Amino acid sequence: MPLPSRLIEKAVEAFASLPGIGRKTALRLTLHLLKQDKMFTEHFADALRTMREQIRECRICHNLSDQETCTICSDTRRDRSVICVVENVRDLMAIEDTSQYRGLYHVLGGIISPMEGIGPAELNIDSLVQRLEQAETREVIMAVSPTIEGETTIFYLSKKITPMGVVMSTIARGVAFGGDLEYADELTLGRSIVARVPYKEG
Repeated sequence: MPLPSRLIEKAVEAFASLPGIGRKTALRLTLHLLKQDKMFTEHFADALRTMREQIRECRICHNLSDQETCTICSDTRRDRSVICVVENVRDLMAIEDTSQYRGLYHVLGGIISPMEGIGPAELNIDSLVQRLEQAETREVIMAVSPTIEGETTIFYLSKKITPMGVVMSTIARGVAFGGDLEYADELTLGRSIVARVPYKEG
């Protein structure tokens, strides 16, 4: 359907470029903004611009943060002897939503995938090893998606972590093999964290 305005068309295209947003939904969002007070739209646009300009990675765990250190790493009530290694920030948020874990995190920024040209050098692995060398960590929980690439990543990290004398565990397989962690329901994911098992090669 042709739209009456090129400006509306550009706004629809912008919304439709977001994941999960189709053209009809994009048009509905655009028309909704047009009905709002001009100040609302300005606040909306300013919030997005400020987020994009000021958000940063936590210098410790690579979580998204407003400050140099994220709120989780700064929280003195967290168990600092346990680090949960996740694939991305979405997985971190999914685990936090379970309210079953009170340790720290480390965001890898992906998983090893030779087919996509992603090797260990492209991930936040060196900074994880440095954390383990500098802090008194007793356990590292591998909470990556249970896929072939995820298993490859766990195996690679085990070669780095096990010689350091740190216990390495994986989340229980309540999460189906081949699935993405972020799509697991909170109950299943929470139980998988609580019922984690020691990692064994092979």
